[in-house]
Amino acid sequence: MPLGHALDNRFAQLCGIEVPFSFDVKRALDINVRHGDFDFLFCPLMYTGYAPNKDKALTLNRQLLPYAGVNTGVTYGQWAGLVFAKISPTWLDLDSEDENVRVNAEAILKQQIEWASYLSVKHCVLPTPDGNSCANYAKCVNQILQGLKNMESAMKLLLRIPVGMSNDDYRPLSNALVDSWETWNSFRMLCDHHSQLVVALDIKRVLPPENSLKRWFGEPVTAAILDTEIFLTKARGNTLYLPKRHQKLIADLFHLDTRIVISEIKVPTSAQSAAGSKSQPLLAYWSQVSNIYKQRDPVSEQERSEPSRNYSHAISYDDHEKDLVKYLHYEIAISRALLERVPDERASVIATVLVVVGAGRGRLVHASLKAAERTGRKLRVYAVEKNPQTVIALDELIRANNWDNTVSVVSSDVRDWSAPERADILVSDFLGSFGDNELSPESLDAAQRFLEKDGISIPSSYTSFLQPLTAPKLYQEAKARKDILHSESACLVNLHNVARLTPSQQVFTFSHPKCSDNQSNQRYQKLEFRIPTDTGSAMVHGFAGYFNATLYKSVLFGTEPSTMTPNLNTWLPMFFPLRTPICVHRGSILEVHFWRCVDSRKVWYEWCVTSPSSSPIHNCNGRSCWMDL
Repeated sequence: MPLGHALDNRFAQLCGIEVPFSFDVKRALDINVRHGDFDFLFCPLMYTGYAPNKDKALTLNRQLLPYAGVNTGVTYGQWAGLVFAKISPTWLDLDSEDENVRVNAEAILKQQIEWASYLSVKHCVLPTPDGNSCANYAKCVNQILQGLKNMESAMKLLLRIPVGMSNDDYRPLSNALVDSWETWNSFRMLCDHHSQLVVALDIKRVLPPENSLKRWFGEPVTAAILDTEIFLTKARGNTLYLPKRHQKLIADLFHLDTRIVISEIKVPTSAQSAAGSKSQPLLAYWSQVSNIYKQRDPVSEQERSEPSRNYSHAISYDDHEKDLVKYLHYEIAISRALLERVPDERASVIATVLVVVGAGRGRLVHASLKAAERTGRKLRVYAVEKNPQTVIALDELIRANNWDNTVSVVSSDVRDWSAPERADILVSDFLGSFGDNELSPESLDAAQRFLEKDGISIPSSYTSFLQPLTAPKLYQEAKARKDILHSESACLVNLHNVARLTPSQQVFTFSHPKCSDNQSNQRYQKLEFRIPTDTGSAMVHGFAGYFNATLYKSVLFGTEPSTMTPNLNTWLPMFFPLRTPICVHRGSILEVHFWRCVDSRKVWYEWCVTSPSSSPIHNCNGRSCWMDL
């Protein structure tokens, strides 16, 4: 059964087959899709042996080129959902010095796209550019892309880019070899990062180094073509299998919703015997891809949202309160603080004063009471919450659980509240995706005035981290808005269609309680990220922001990738965009400057790049995004 059939009745193009040109497309669809195990067909629309007169420019008027016929029983819905069009023939040379060759190639390329558009084909795969010298080819494609935009066509053009080498002579650091990513990047930039220009990777037998390969995970890879030569045959049992690196690559590409194409153009004799008596020799290859798809881990959709400045809707609390891991860590931290603060012999005498700053609908209050029950300590709790709607829900929770004698609900901003007694422990949940971006420093500074001198703050410290990313999808989304606001506004993103170019680095650290009241919450940090030598060149579209927090002594949690807490779901990473992407080369230094700015009304971040080239300082004076005080 085709992989896509497991989803629903839509065309779920998961695994297709590349076949030679055929005038009878319906028969090819019947054999490979309708009665076969593949989800779609990848085929030329034009006879590959066609060659016009090279000495005479092509005349398009009423000239019938050798195309696959439309009157073959294939519906327009099938053309749209079951066919990827391969632009051919291979002799097309749009950057030829011979004017007739170049003009013929331009005309045939445009006419094939027009024919595909007429048929309602949604994906056209373009030939691989000849190195980085492809300006005229890109000009022609860019004109086609602008025409598609004007027609409001949903067609995507897939630029076929090889990854790796077909033999064992691959030398990743050789200057004689063309970096295929640079070919793609050069072509993409010539077309002004057009959103309908995407990638079809041509996977070869010898893959580049891991860091180099990871760059593609941030690119719009719509299809990956598997040459049959990359499959190996086991000596025992004569069965096909994929090398482990190729298996991992395909699994990662499935996570990015990439379509896999198995090429039928050349099938080795050994593979045909490995397929047994089946009439379709590629079924053995399909089986390998099918197994990888079935074993993949589910991945959430990449989505972009603005950081919330306050919780004004119940749904905001619903989402956060589902994070059991977060509240378990708080309960453990509070338990340890209570055990260290109150000795066993005085546990029945001393009541610890605990203030929950930003109590919300009571999850931290509940965690505090559970910690007291676990440790056998007595508590007197003040639950301070400034959102008047949330206070109603908080008060109902207290009454429903008969906590009235232990918990006092305070409807106030902590900055305006006069505490009736000093607190032994402050507990807060103002941590944001970047640690301090939900105004935790300012809120806890305000609460520190009623904390005992030897009092405990939970959390006691938190550190933000930055990591450079390749993220063209996020860049294109901001670029499409055509305003500076979206080009320099930090946002929350579930990152998976990105390439993380280097390990993250620490930015700002805040500790509580403060050692001095005069210590400012403004910060500045210069960071230097070295691009690994085996990565190759890459584009930096922005920076991912994470955090790690110490709740109390050894009780830690966070979102920084190398140490992140499993199943911690409250916080998505932040994304700080660059208005114009920066190109970095292997071994180069990416120098980044980051500021946390504060005035009497708001807090905001500013950032810029100064090496290998300079960018403007983003979000000057918080003009695009900020947090209200």
